[in-house]
Amino acid sequence: MYYDNKINSLKQIFGTDEICLRKDALVVRSKVYPIIDDVIILSEWGKYTEKVRKILGVASSDGSYPGFSKDVQDTFGKEWVKYSKIMPSHREEFAQYFDIVDLESLRGRRACDLGCGIGRFSYFLKDVCGEIMLVDFSDAVFEARRNLAGRENCLFFMGDISDLPFCANYADFLFCLGVLHHLPTDALDEVRKLKKYSPRILVYLYYALDNKPFYFKWILAGVTFLRRGLSRSRSVFLRTLIPPLAARLVYFPLVLVGSVLDRFKMSGMVPLYDSYRGKGIKRTEQDVYDRFFTPIEQRFERKDIMKLKDSFDSVTVSDKVPYWHFLCQARESAAMAGRA
Repeated sequence: MYYDNKINSLKQIFGTDEICLRKDALVVRSKVYPIIDDVIILSEWGKYTEKVRKILGVASSDGSYPGFSKDVQDTFGKEWVKYSKIMPSHREEFAQYFDIVDLESLRGRRACDLGCGIGRFSYFLKDVCGEIMLVDFSDAVFEARRNLAGRENCLFFMGDISDLPFCANYADFLFCLGVLHHLPTDALDEVRKLKKYSPRILVYLYYALDNKPFYFKWILAGVTFLRRGLSRSRSVFLRTLIPPLAARLVYFPLVLVGSVLDRFKMSGMVPLYDSYRGKGIKRTEQDVYDRFFTPIEQRFERKDIMKLKDSFDSVTVSDKVPYWHFLCQARESAAMAGRA
C-alpha cells in the first residue's frame, strides 16, 4: 500500500505512535480515517463531498459547521476537476509566489500545501522538499494525487484546513495560497492560528487595490455586485459559458490595451494587466471561474497584513504580483531543527 513506508512520517504528523494502517483506512488513537485512492479522509462525515459519500455509502448531512462553507467546497471541487491539469503557466506562477522564499532552505524539509487544489505549486516543489503534505477539503485533492503520481514523497489528505488533527509544528514550511480569503472566518485570524503548525508560512490573500488608482475600487464594487449574483447560481450553463466569454471579451482585451500603454509606462492604469499579461486563455478562464462563482471573498490592504507582526517575528510582503503574498516567520523549535 502507498503509505506502508510512510508510517514514521504519519506518526510525526499526528504526534503519536498509536497509528495502524489498514487496507482502506488509517487508525490514529482509535479514530478511523478512510483512505480513498491514496487520499486519507480527515473530514467529519458531515463535511464529506458527494464523491466521498457515494464511495463510502454515507448519507447526506443537513447539519452545518461553524467556519465551514459547503458552497465553497462544491465550487472549488468543480473548478479543479474542470481545470485539472498542470499547465506551463503554473511554473511562472510558482516563481511569482515563491519569490520571497529561499527554496534551498526547504531542501529535505517537510512542507505542507494547505488548500492544495490540483497540486499546481507542490508539483514544482516535489524535487526540493523531503516530504510534501497536500491538504484540500474538496475533490481537487484526488486530482492532485493524479498530478503527482509516481512521487513517493507526497502525502494526501482531505480535510477542513481549520480543523485538522495534526500535532503542533508538524511542518517545517507551510503555504496557503488563495484559500483563506474564501473562508467565512477572518482570514488574518486564520493566518495567526497557522503559527502553531509551522514557523514559516507563505500566504496569498486578495488585495484591496490599495496600490492602484482610485477608480479601480469603483470597478471592483461593480464586479463584486455581479459576483454575488452569479455565485448563487447553480446553472451549469452559466458556469460553462461565462469563463471563456469573460476571458476573451474582457480580460484579453484589457491585457491588449495594457500592453500598448506599457510602451508609454502607463499600463498601471489598466485593470487586470499586471496579473494577466502572459497568461493563456485557459488559465484565465480558470481565474474567471474562481472569481465569479465563489460566494465568499475577503480583501486586505498591505497595512492590514503588517498587523500580523503581533503574532510573528517577521512579516515580509512582496512588492510584486500577485498582491498580496507574504511570508510570516517565527522562531524554529529545536524539534523541527532536528528534522532538517
